Amino acid sequence: MTHTDTHDSNVPAAAGGADPAAPTPPTARKVTATALLVLATVLAGTLGPMQAAVNGELGSWLGDGHAAALISFGTGLVLMFVIVFARAMTRRQALAIPRIIKERRIPWPNFLAGLCGAVIVLSEGVSVGTLGVATFQISLISGLVISGVLCDRFGVGVPFKVPLSAPRVIGAVLAIASTVIVMSPNFQAPDVIALALLPFAGGLLAGWQPAGNSNVARVTGSMYVSIGWNFLVGFTALLVAYLARAAFSGVDFSLPDTWWMYLGGPLGLASIALMALLVRGLGLLLLGLASTAGQLIGAVAIDALVPALGNTVHAVTLVGTLVALVAAGIAMVPPREATTA
Repeated sequence: MTHTDTHDSNVPAAAGGADPAAPTPPTARKVTATALLVLATVLAGTLGPMQAAVNGELGSWLGDGHAAALISFGTGLVLMFVIVFARAMTRRQALAIPRIIKERRIPWPNFLAGLCGAVIVLSEGVSVGTLGVATFQISLISGLVISGVLCDRFGVGVPFKVPLSAPRVIGAVLAIASTVIVMSPNFQAPDVIALALLPFAGGLLAGWQPAGNSNVARVTGSMYVSIGWNFLVGFTALLVAYLARAAFSGVDFSLPDTWWMYLGGPLGLASIALMALLVRGLGLLLLGLASTAGQLIGAVAIDALVPALGNTVHAVTLVGTLVALVAAGIAMVPPREATTA
């Protein structure tokens, strides 16, 4: 940058950079836009714990987390059916999936990514009522961090293998530590520990889910079709398991008359749609950090501000939340090198 003597009255204001009426520099505009997108992503991230709270309350009301997961996936599937089949193009793309599977354009496990979501929604209905939203989200995110590191390392669902690095290993260790911290008051309650393993396992599985959904979107030509297929697979798996339960042990199925208990599916859809839009302006790194922050902040806020849920935010919960956020941030440090998977 060339130095300009601001005391020289012959120098135009534009050259001196002191004109208050001058347009905002492109860099400043970019920073502002990025900040707004990060804020929007944090807010979008809160939809995750909101969904968990809704499904947890639904599971408690029904006394059956499996039935709650079935209802949540069912509402999401109905919405996606309307969205996909309302347009001729997406309708054709959806109906082409059986042929695409038969032609083996991509490995068939990609079409089962919806099973990962089914595990997460099932764990919401089963465990949130006991664990609380914050503990659930910390266990889930810890599983996601570890899964992301391992999937990158072994090239699962990604075109390149990313070698282990100090930041990634530290992030994975801190992710485990955050779960241990929030669960420490329950070390004498094995049943609670077992419940915490459900979202953790869901997080381990969900680390691969976006790759599977992305591959389905690529071969079908539509992310809407991919999301709809994701809901169809998850719902089908939950329904088959539920019918098996009904046949062998009997079930007592009922529908709640409280309208907001049906919002689990729509909240999940809104989260997926917003993340798909926001990633274009932020990239995966910032999107991941901001959405993780939103999930953790939202989870703690829900437990603290909605006493009707019966969950108390302890000091260890806050510490675990901070550790989980740091773990996600460290694990998302961009790698220096990658090798072909």
